[in-house]
Amino acid sequence: MCVSARRKDGHRIKREIRGKDRERLAQEIAGLTGLSVKELKDRWRTLYGAEPHQRMSRELLTSAIAYRSQELAFGGLKPSTRRLLERVAESASSRQSMRAVPVRKTPRGTVLIREWQGVSHQVTVVDDAVVYREQRYGSLSEVARVITCSRWSGPLFFGLKSSC
Repeated sequence: MCVSARRKDGHRIKREIRGKDRERLAQEIAGLTGLSVKELKDRWRTLYGAEPHQRMSRELLTSAIAYRSQELAFGGLKPSTRRLLERVAESASSRQSMRAVPVRKTPRGTVLIREWQGVSHQVTVVDDAVVYREQRYGSLSEVARVITCSRWSGPLFFGLKSSC
């Protein structure tokens, strides 16, 4: 399995993770439960290069060490995820509300199929619109409105977004 990792200067590097390396990592992570809090804190210092908080629970130490070990072996977060988390942390510190879920654009050529009242409806995403029954619409919401005769969120209707 080829995975991408990140050097300290932020550049991505690719390396091969062999089956026995994965097994060794899994054994190492499983072995964390048998370590004392002192040993976990020593492992933390080695992996993070900093002191753990004095009152950090055993469970949090174990989870953080397991995560860091996997991060070093398999690579860290994607840059887009890292930026999103930085924005969330920044807005939380300034007490602003913000959308935690990034808006993702559905790729051109994607075909969405939705069954509504026993009828299958197919929509194709093109550059700046969607095509339904050989007619172009500006949004999925317009198509959902045509299909249901009521106002719907298009992404919700076609299953691209959850209702929560």
